[in-house]
This record gives sequence, C-alpha cells and structure tokens, in this order.
Amino acid sequence: MTRVLVIEDDPIIGEMLTLYLTEENFEVQRVESAREGKFALGTFNPDILLLDLMLPDAQGTELCSEFRQLTAIPIIVISMKPSVTVRIQAISSGADDFLVKPFSMQELKVRMDAVLRRVASPRPVIAHPSSPSASVESESQQGLTLNLERRTIVLDGEQIETTFSEYEIMKLFYQHPNRVFSREELINAVRGIDSFINDRAIDVHVTNLRRKLEKNPKEPKFIKTVWGVGYKFIK
Repeated sequence: MTRVLVIEDDPIIGEMLTLYLTEENFEVQRVESAREGKFALGTFNPDILLLDLMLPDAQGTELCSEFRQLTAIPIIVISMKPSVTVRIQAISSGADDFLVKPFSMQELKVRMDAVLRRVASPRPVIAHPSSPSASVESESQQGLTLNLERRTIVLDGEQIETTFSEYEIMKLFYQHPNRVFSREELINAVRGIDSFINDRAIDVHVTNLRRKLEKNPKEPKFIKTVWGVGYKFIK
C-alpha cells in the first residue's frame, strides 16, 4: 500500500485529504508542522509527500528545498498561493508538482499516480550476458553512469544528488543520446500534459544539472543547448 505523508495544518483540508486518500487505498499520515513532517519522514517512511507552504513553524518555497534535502520521494505542493512565480520557485526548489487550493481530489489522485509511476523503478530484464538483447541496468558514458533500477547518477565514481525532475530529464537524455528535445517534450516527459511546469522551470532544471555534472557549466560537454529548439545530450 502506498504511504502518503500529508503536511497540512488546516484541520478541514487535512481531514478531507486523509479521508479521500484512505478511501482510495492509500495509507495516510497527517501532521501539522514542518518539524513533525521531518520526523515522520523517518518513522512513517512515506512514498510521496503532500506539502502545504504555510505552516505554523515554517513558510515559503524554502520548505521544498528543506524537504528535498531530506528525501528523494515525490513532493506535491498544495498551496493557496496561485502566483506563477511561487509555482516556479517551488518546482525549482525540489517540488515535483503544484496544486492550487481549492483543487479537485480526483485531479490530485491523477497527479499523484503520475509522479509515482515515473518514480517507480523498471523491472530488470533477465537475459544471457552474450545475448544482444540483454538489458543493461547502468551504462557508463564519459565517466557518467545512470543506474535505472536504483535511480542514481554517478560521475567519476561520485554519486550526484538530484531532484526527481532533474533525474527524469537526465534519464531521458541518457536513453536518447544526440537527440534534440524541445522544451515542450521535456515538460511532457517530466510532468505530464496536465501538470504545471513551463519553459523557465525546464531551463532551471537543466542549469542545475549542468552545475552538478559539468566541470565548466558555461561550456557544457554533456548537455548542449540547441538554440531555438531545446537541448540534447552528447554521447
């Protein structure tokens, strides 16, 4: 059963979320503060986090960064703030999706299912090593390794920490070297057509990836900009 941690101090909204998600066969734990939420990450071990940005002991998109540093699970922000700037800041700080209150419970579930599908590790394919169809869980290119089962990126022997969205973008690049992806294609791959993200957020994710992977982010060797189109990964 999928475990959902809800960090929401509004008792009415919190109770509605708990009741609805429980009926949808999720295991739910709700807390009302950032401190309690951080503690619950270790005790409840959730699979996904629903995070309000206005809590009694902490506020703002910095909460996304704080929780992202503590966990790699998907984070969906649920907030009263409809500002595009706040949405971009939240996603750039580590959130994987953003819903503005009031929202449809059905839409919330669809978005939860979408990010959980993307974070799920693919099942390894067992094949004889000599077989040309053998599945390789991780491959090395220019010292860069992606392990699709463990969702890790290793550069020159050092594991690189990324957000959920950054990893999804890098996985897409890595699986399709030299292919040029438009920003719209990257948006749909990371978020899904109905979820909120825009060109600017994609650019921020790519910039963050370059800072983490490139020796000189201003002269990238891995992720190249194709002006007027988007980006491509150089094999």
